[in-house]
Amino acid sequence: MMSCKCVTSSCLMKFFFIATLLVALFMGLDQVKDQFYMFEPETLQQIAQKNIALYSNDSRMMINKIAQDLDEIYPGHVQLKEEWVFNNAGGAMGSMWILHGSLTEYVIIFGTPVGTEGHTGRFFADDYFIMLEGEQWAFSPGQLTREVFRVGEMHHLPRGHAQQYKIPEHGFALEYARGWIPLMLPFGFFDTFFSTIDFVTMYHTFRLYGKAIIGELLKGKI
Repeated sequence: MMSCKCVTSSCLMKFFFIATLLVALFMGLDQVKDQFYMFEPETLQQIAQKNIALYSNDSRMMINKIAQDLDEIYPGHVQLKEEWVFNNAGGAMGSMWILHGSLTEYVIIFGTPVGTEGHTGRFFADDYFIMLEGEQWAFSPGQLTREVFRVGEMHHLPRGHAQQYKIPEHGFALEYARGWIPLMLPFGFFDTFFSTIDFVTMYHTFRLYGKAIIGELLKGKI
């Protein structure tokens, strides 16, 4: 009995030691994460607004030109091959094209031609949602009127905050998140396990994001 208690105590001590190290490592990296950021929300919005003005009647041209402009400013860090995958998270559904994915940032085109709504999620990351087409509606607990974000406008959801949002009927956006991106993934994957059971979409999400992360790490980008 004494031997079992000693083994249990030793395992608990090891667990708490490792947990403490991981928390300390996370807190340390969290203090310096800003130096890993490459993209700027204002620059992304300017690129979006320029192409909205030029290609408002051609959705695909506008999206591809945005990708090309981003590649010119951030060469080697933007995925120009157009690969779309469903995105289910917080009850909302759309499709996305991952333009950039790393441990601390992602840039995607996200949207739907049929409308959607759900929970934004609450993350260790800031999220910037720049409307390219349509509108996004949002509200926080206690608000009695909705916030409305129209074409060319940017909705900033600060780290640690959450809202209900809706894209009525049709909408596409250039979305940018900065923070600890891997911690955002369970929010989407829970919908796969407990709702859609769409493991094909999960596979392609892992494939595209994993490929992007590895590519960025090989370039020294965290």
